[in-house]
Amino acid sequence: MISLINVVYQDDALLVLNKPAGLLCVPGRGPDKQDCLSTRVLSEFADALVVHRLDMATSGLVVMARGIANQRFLSRAFAARQVRKRYIALVDGNLAGSPAEWQTIDLPLMADWPNRPLQKVDHALGKPSSTRWRVADAAVLAMAANAWGPVTSNTLHSLHTCLEVEPLTGRTHQIRLHLASVGHPILGDGLYAGSLVAAATPRLMLHAQSLRFSHPVTDFYLNVNC
Repeated sequence: MISLINVVYQDDALLVLNKPAGLLCVPGRGPDKQDCLSTRVLSEFADALVVHRLDMATSGLVVMARGIANQRFLSRAFAARQVRKRYIALVDGNLAGSPAEWQTIDLPLMADWPNRPLQKVDHALGKPSSTRWRVADAAVLAMAANAWGPVTSNTLHSLHTCLEVEPLTGRTHQIRLHLASVGHPILGDGLYAGSLVAAATPRLMLHAQSLRFSHPVTDFYLNVNC
């Protein structure tokens, strides 16, 4: 039987999966939304429990715990922002900058209730939200090519920039909205980009590339990349 999941790391305490773009993390409403990462994982690991999620359109690393005690430990770590998460994003526009220099976007975000699931920048009522980014170096570009395959070679040119992105807070659609709000929406983003940028690629060019967190059993830091 061919596995329907891509396991990047596993042990008795946890799993780290590489979720493809277009797959839900958990079941949605309706019979057409029951196929998801957690359901696929449970077919092979009966003790797997959800810890966090990625947007359906985003690919990359997702952690699932094995057993309730490990789920509690990892869920607390994510909630307390003790997990370092790094993404790669291909954005519209030519951004100048050195891979050694991080820049930060600080814009408060909240749900755009009349237009859900959209979020919006709201300086009066939004929650503090912070994202830092830098231009990708050669190593990150190689990871992007591995994650996106031929899509990258067809679209990576002087009109677009590959970024390494680190959300310092964990708001819904934070990376997508922050980058769009400063004039550099992610290619393939049907929610926050204009029609030309949204249609530039067949998928959202955002990939959860790296996670670093304390292991719930050994307490050593675990670094996972894909």
